[in-house]
Amino acid sequence: MIFTFTDWAIIAAYFIVSLLIGVYYSRRAGKSVSDYFLSGRELPWWLAGTSMVATTFAADTPLAVAGFVARNGIAGNWIWWNAAVGSMLTVFFFARLWRRAGIMTDVEFAELRYSGRPAAILRGFRALYLGLPINCVIIGWVNLAMAKILAVTLGWNRLTAVLASLAITAFYSALSGLWGVVVTDFFQFVFAMSGTIALAWFALNVPAVGGIEGLRASLPASTFEFVPRVGAGVAAGPALALPAAAFFAYIGVQWWASWYPGQEPGGGGYVAQRMMSARDERHSFFATLWFTIAHYCLRPWPWIIVGLASLVLYPGLTDKEAGYVMVMRDFLPPGWRGMLTAAFFAAYMSTISTQLNWGTSYIVNDFYRRFVEPIVTSGITSWFRGSPPCSPWCSRRS
Repeated sequence: MIFTFTDWAIIAAYFIVSLLIGVYYSRRAGKSVSDYFLSGRELPWWLAGTSMVATTFAADTPLAVAGFVARNGIAGNWIWWNAAVGSMLTVFFFARLWRRAGIMTDVEFAELRYSGRPAAILRGFRALYLGLPINCVIIGWVNLAMAKILAVTLGWNRLTAVLASLAITAFYSALSGLWGVVVTDFFQFVFAMSGTIALAWFALNVPAVGGIEGLRASLPASTFEFVPRVGAGVAAGPALALPAAAFFAYIGVQWWASWYPGQEPGGGGYVAQRMMSARDERHSFFATLWFTIAHYCLRPWPWIIVGLASLVLYPGLTDKEAGYVMVMRDFLPPGWRGMLTAAFFAAYMSTISTQLNWGTSYIVNDFYRRFVEPIVTSGITSWFRGSPPCSPWCSRRS
């Protein structure tokens, strides 16, 4: 993909604005641990909810959705749409309760709900497990997707792409705490969605595609089916076909049996972090409601349109997810290429910044402050007093 001066100027302007937001909010982040990880519990619903949506919009998300559509039609999205059931439970039953709990992380809830040494062990284990290996896995697959995008668009090798993106994100997220993360999320979400909507518009106006009517004429009708075909012996074709048992597993089991931050019933992870950061229970409720509507009902459709267009433009493509990036590479005019590349940077950075802040909150609040700090503090005190130090089980730290 050939970039003009305008393309590079748009990309540079995006990075400058993101860094300026981080620097501006660094003053608030330094006030307290609560300000750093929970924005002082002062987030309005529209900012907290948009931050939830932005965080779940990673660099790999448009590629994944386009791949689902290219392989199994629109109904292929039920692999993640089934989680909307759990999200609605979160909105109407749990959003207010997370804010009411007055805790800093969802992991801390273990010692609020249970008691004694088993609860403390559970809290410490989950803090380390989610904050380190699981967090690194999520960051790794987001890095891989961003590297694939930059390799196709800019010709960068994977290491260069990952280091350039990660260094800037880590800098402003470490500097500004959650205030900087959520405000940058808002800017990045608007920027990223503007770019993906523009790409869908350009894809539909390619002569070989011919708009929505052209897609309908070029692709089998089953590609546009909204729900999977269910039953024994149904023909898959280009649509998703599931045996009845598999379909009911999606609808009845998958949405509550799979863990992923923001999609599990009851809320958790960085979505719970945003709920606990809201101004009050009402703002927590509306933030989660806005997230659920935007995440499942509004945001995927530009990606779905590009996925359908890629079926027409690249019918023999083996890597279905790469079709999204190829549409971007082959059919965007100058200026918009920089806009879309910056949009992918925005999607990537909104996810990585949250993962870093959220994962660090577990390590600091639920491991260091809960287990390490009591030993260090009591050890120093005991050294002066000549008494044995207190163990981390002496008292529960909230």
